[in-house]
Amino acid sequence: MRLIRALAAAALATTLLAGAGHAPRAAAGELPSATAFFNHPDSLVNKWVAANPNDSRRARIASRIASQPQAVWFSRYTPGTVTEDVRKITSAASAKGQVPVLVAYQLPNRDCGGASAGGAPDLASYDAWVRGFAAGLGSGPSVVILEPDSIALISCLSPAELSGRYASLARASAAIHAAAPQARVYFDAGHSSWNSPAVQASRLRSAGVLSSGDGIYSNVSNYRRTADEVAFAKAVLAQLGSSSGLTAVIDTSRNGNGPAPDNAWCDPRGRKVGENPTATTGDAAIDAYLWVKPPGELDGCAGAAGAFSPDYAYEMAG
Repeated sequence: MRLIRALAAAALATTLLAGAGHAPRAAAGELPSATAFFNHPDSLVNKWVAANPNDSRRARIASRIASQPQAVWFSRYTPGTVTEDVRKITSAASAKGQVPVLVAYQLPNRDCGGASAGGAPDLASYDAWVRGFAAGLGSGPSVVILEPDSIALISCLSPAELSGRYASLARASAAIHAAAPQARVYFDAGHSSWNSPAVQASRLRSAGVLSSGDGIYSNVSNYRRTADEVAFAKAVLAQLGSSSGLTAVIDTSRNGNGPAPDNAWCDPRGRKVGENPTATTGDAAIDAYLWVKPPGELDGCAGAAGAFSPDYAYEMAG
């Protein structure tokens, strides 16, 4: 299978250089149940734990949150260093025999100008950034969460802008597969209380998930219960067709108590961490439960988006 993937990647690289189309997506079902995910020692929570040995909140945060592998977000637009920044993560993970989870988060008009606004200045710049991102992934296995909210949240885009976004997402996934044949790329499915499975599947299809994706993800940075997200993800996959071979991953980082009573999404209180990250889900359609949004990192209401709050982490870890 690896040889087949390598040959397919070589063919895809040739196609991309020629500027025509995309090869079929990577083969599904290659995330073994025994996969050990990477816990980045320089994550914000690990840095806080190391820097605060006498803090009364430290023990709980360390044992319940810092001990768990979490995604590494590439949310700052640094095109000159992105390849090396990604390579540092993938090399460190490979040295431990672990699989890194990386979030590509640089699409123009991301978050429709909300608390996490930013990204590349235009799609051409984004395409170049993604190629740099892909170049750092290396030959080992990795999981790429491609652009949270990019398909579920499109209300700020004109038809032309939306068409450009969809095409850019397809190019991004193809570029990742060409550079890193063992990477698995998951596309945005929103969550179970957002768009319907039919609507989300239609958008995913337009974004090229059938030709260049390995699967979908749901619940990133949200709080919906795991059972609801599994059912929703399966409904989206069904809409995409049983022959697609696509699978799903679920973000369980903050869904231990389910959503807030008023469905607030921006730093609501009373939330807890959910199931620990694992590729042993017992469900062939669900590749993994992941902590994509690091618990304790803010959404932008209780502080700057992405900042680490020990108070918020302590509450989530309780």
